Amino acid sequence: MKRTRYVSAAASAVLIVGGPVNAAAALSADAARTVTAAPALRADVPAQGAARAALKHYPGVIESLDKDGTVWHVDVISKDGKGHAELEVSASGAVTEQNRDTDENAGGNKALVSAKVTAEGAMKAALASHPGQVTTVEWDDDGTASWHVEVKGKDGKTWDAQVDPATGKVTQSGSDSDDGDDGDDNN
Repeated sequence: MKRTRYVSAAASAVLIVGGPVNAAAALSADAARTVTAAPALRADVPAQGAARAALKHYPGVIESLDKDGTVWHVDVISKDGKGHAELEVSASGAVTEQNRDTDENAGGNKALVSAKVTAEGAMKAALASHPGQVTTVEWDDDGTASWHVEVKGKDGKTWDAQVDPATGKVTQSGSDSDDGDDGDDNN
């Protein structure tokens, strides 16, 4: 409180003696001396870290994980197949629950819940095939069940991989684009 009075008194004195331009310069110089906090560093959580954080918050099986800017959108199905949570994982790894349901059709989630290869395993397999950063993982059960994984390579290309949920084998892959974006695919 005393410091504020001293700064205000000093600013008033400078304003009287030197005018508004010198007063602004004096306040800026004083503010620059008093700021000691370092700027916060942004930690950009990779897909694997977002998956771990989401499952710690809501145990189950990841159905989808998608990056939107610096936020991961993660859908998790409970281990019994009846529950579902929509989560957001921030760049720092903080989890926010957006929605939670407990009346899911367990039969409709049976293949996902019983798959030998989880989303985490699918990411690992896709990265072994195409090094880079995972931007999307989705369970696809239209027809033959598989994991769809998008990997942004160091070359800027986005690679699509289909991963077999029983064996973990990358069954199909290809380059989508050389779009140079930052992984913010909104499919």
